[in-house]
Amino acid sequence: MTAPTDVLLVIGSGQQRYREYLLASAAERHPLWLIDSSEPTWQQPHIVGSSVVPLLDRARLIPDRERISSTALRIAASHRITGVLTYDETLVTTAAAIAEKLGLPGLTTDGADRCRNKHRTRGALTLAGLPQPRYALALTLDEAREAAAAIGFPMVLKPRGMGASIGVVRVDEPAGLDDAFVMAEQAGHGGSPDYEGGVLLEEYLTGPEISIDGACLDGTYQPMFLARKQTGMEPYFEETGHVVDADDELLRDPELLRILRAAHRALAVSTGTTHTEVRFTTKGPVIIEVNARLGGDLIPWLGQLATGIQPGRVAVELALGIRPDLTPTERRATGIRFSYPPRDCRVEQVTVPTPDPAGGLLYAEPIADPGTELRLPPNGYLGRFAYVVCTGEDRAACERRLDAAAATTSLAYTPTA
Repeated sequence: MTAPTDVLLVIGSGQQRYREYLLASAAERHPLWLIDSSEPTWQQPHIVGSSVVPLLDRARLIPDRERISSTALRIAASHRITGVLTYDETLVTTAAAIAEKLGLPGLTTDGADRCRNKHRTRGALTLAGLPQPRYALALTLDEAREAAAAIGFPMVLKPRGMGASIGVVRVDEPAGLDDAFVMAEQAGHGGSPDYEGGVLLEEYLTGPEISIDGACLDGTYQPMFLARKQTGMEPYFEETGHVVDADDELLRDPELLRILRAAHRALAVSTGTTHTEVRFTTKGPVIIEVNARLGGDLIPWLGQLATGIQPGRVAVELALGIRPDLTPTERRATGIRFSYPPRDCRVEQVTVPTPDPAGGLLYAEPIADPGTELRLPPNGYLGRFAYVVCTGEDRAACERRLDAAAATTSLAYTPTA
């Protein structure tokens, strides 16, 4: 039984559009106390209390771990803290440090950093002998040129510590290397300075890409659901859509499951949720990255709609040290398609189709308000103006409905320089 003073700390709430469903389902499982950078508004129905503290050190733009930790200790003086969780990429190491300090279940700070720092991820997977792209870390342009000669073209350049494919670019020949290095290195300064400096150069692999949201308890890994990813805007890797099928055959692929479990052991992921990206090549599945939090882009919501598994509830149970029940209660395919403008622009008006659940169109939402400036890579990332969510009896039916629904979204805009 939960005592009136028992609370689970949630550090950072994110954007309402992309994260409220997680907070809502988490609150159904356990009373939540939110630590966030501003007074709660939409979060209020889902929490029993809150503390406002700057999440970032404004001077260095990194998580203010000391201030967040001291706030957690003050809360612990009047409430029994039963767990700590975050679904914010920038805060995973901070949440892990607080859980360690309070003696609660969760990731270790070392395990969180092995996932957060993509170069450490590569090193750990190399020691474990797991399939991954050939890679090198270059701190300077001269080092990048030397590494590129060893890896070969085409290749992928990416910052060490960003997410959502920000700053990731494919380079097909030596003439494009210098500009790509500068772009990826500069994009890395948009996140935590803990992971600034240097660019990862990786072998470019072809084949379909998937992501798997999973649960780990005491080092034992179990997948929840699997998403087929769509990307666009080559040579960049903007994520334009995802489809989750509750009966996806890859969830029963023994080699994929072996690699996923081995990767989590290699990265010392003890207890918590993860979002793993894998590319299927002619040689089999290859690990692209492992993130120590639930997926973004509303993928966990798609998983919830497709399988009935509630990822917010799962995250809470893992933070409490409880093994969650990951048995699907739904069996369907659900997908999302994001709409992008044809060029950099200022939004005038967004038009979306009317949802038709009986016809498989569950949701259609504008993302960008009038007056918003949208920028495409390399000038900006995630410059979306709308999304549609569809369902179907299988992946093919879901994708057909996504195609049709996305074709009826429209954008009136003014081009920008």
